[in-house]
Parts: sequence; C-alpha cells; structure tokens
Amino acid sequence: MLESVTGAALASALDGLAARQRAIANNIANVNTPGYTAERVSFEDALAASVAQGDGRTTATTQRSLEPTRLDGNNVNLDTETLSNIDTVLRFQFASQAAGGQFSAIRAALKTN
Repeated sequence: MLESVTGAALASALDGLAARQRAIANNIANVNTPGYTAERVSFEDALAASVAQGDGRTTATTQRSLEPTRLDGNNVNLDTETLSNIDTVLRFQFASQAAGGQFSAIRAALKTN
C-alpha cells in the first residue's frame, strides 16, 4: 500500500474533523433541549503522538462537555459552537487541500514512469 505517515495523519485528521463537525451540528440542533450537554471531539493530541511514533493513525474521541449548565441543564453555547464550526471548516479545507496535493503528487509520479 502507498500509505505514508503523512497520508495516514491527513486521513485521521479529516476523520476527526468530520466527527467534530457532526458533534457541532448535533450541539446546535439541541441548543434548546433541556438536560442536553454539548459534545466535544478531540483527536489532535493523540494524532501528534501517533505521528511522533511514526504511525499517523488515530481515532477521535467524543466526550460530554463539563462546562457549566443553564437552569434547564443544557450547556450549549451558540457563540462557542459557531466559532468552533468556523475553525473546524477551515481546518478541514486545509487538510483536504493537503491530501489532494499528496494525491496529485502520487498521480504525477505514476504518470512519469
């Protein structure tokens, strides 16, 4: 297989960012649901450790937020979710462009032979 540490790391990052995007969408959808606690997705630290070990593969973990809740038990903050969404979209675009560049380089290398 032609998978490098970089390729595996990019795939793991895209998977983690997609999971984060789903969690953000779920949080926003439940902004007015009593008792709902926001989901938080993390993978960056595990990904960095995996890359340092020469692997690049990791999976995202989803946990419930420990942020304070409102009187109804909900702790979704629409401002926080909006900013997190923007950050996640930009990171996803960057990672997908990097993955596309890697595929283009492989394709070019295969054509020259």
